[in-house]
Amino acid sequence: MASSIGGTSLGDFGPFLAVAKHRSFRRAAAELGVTPSALSHALRTLEDRVGLRLVNRTTRSVALTEVGERLRARLQPILLDLDAAIEELNAYRAQPVGTLRINAPRLAARLMLLNLVARFVQAHPAVHVEIVVEEALVDIVSTGFDAGIRYGDVIAADMISVPCGGKHRFAVVGSPSYFERKGVPRAPHDLKDHDCIQYRFASGAFYRWEFEKRGTELAVDVSGPVTVGDQDLMVEPALAGAGLAFVFEEQARDDVAAGRLLRVLDDWCPLYPGFFLYYPSRRQLPAALRAFVDYLRVHGRE
Repeated sequence: MASSIGGTSLGDFGPFLAVAKHRSFRRAAAELGVTPSALSHALRTLEDRVGLRLVNRTTRSVALTEVGERLRARLQPILLDLDAAIEELNAYRAQPVGTLRINAPRLAARLMLLNLVARFVQAHPAVHVEIVVEEALVDIVSTGFDAGIRYGDVIAADMISVPCGGKHRFAVVGSPSYFERKGVPRAPHDLKDHDCIQYRFASGAFYRWEFEKRGTELAVDVSGPVTVGDQDLMVEPALAGAGLAFVFEEQARDDVAAGRLLRVLDDWCPLYPGFFLYYPSRRQLPAALRAFVDYLRVHGRE
């Protein structure tokens, strides 16, 4: 194989690596700034040069061949080393530069990440931050992200994590009309007699409402007429009287202050550590990520 690809440079593998990353010619072409047909032609040229098929294509799917998978696995550490070498050069710049890609659930982005990023880019104007909202927990390394935001209890042990945004507290809320109709729960086990707005994870599992009081922890299965797949959608049905919602207190603070929602089971809703920024353990962090981590350590709990 080595003799058949003389003169091939690392850049010639760009089309293949983009397709391997996205498993889609359309998305890979968009990343490279070319048309899908031009990308397909470049990939065929590379396959002709190496004399092996690297990608299986059908009208519905794109998948790497066994050889393609092995090539991707060999090239990935080379690219990481190349990125590290470039970042070592960036370390000599007076200001960090580059793009920082962060994957985060919508609620984390809205409650604290957008505000943090807005202040960070003013302090570091040469850094561009891209926030991609996604509820499912993704492999940030294989999907091309520098970092992610999630709750600490779901972060893999091999990741480095930094708290951001301070602690959070949940609140059980309902409208005055709902409580007039259904009464007020006095303890978590009373929720079995109440309509509750359910949250379903991307995996299909329902979230169990979690409570704690004086060392007693409870996880309660709830039911009700409304199920949502986005935590930001839980407040509106509660305002309309459809049931109780279990949300971050920040989500309901204005409505509680205005009397549109009432809080119950307050003594069963403790503070939780909140969100964490996490990233892979690398010897040399990208300059933009390193600057953001340093910023979080100083301002992350404001």
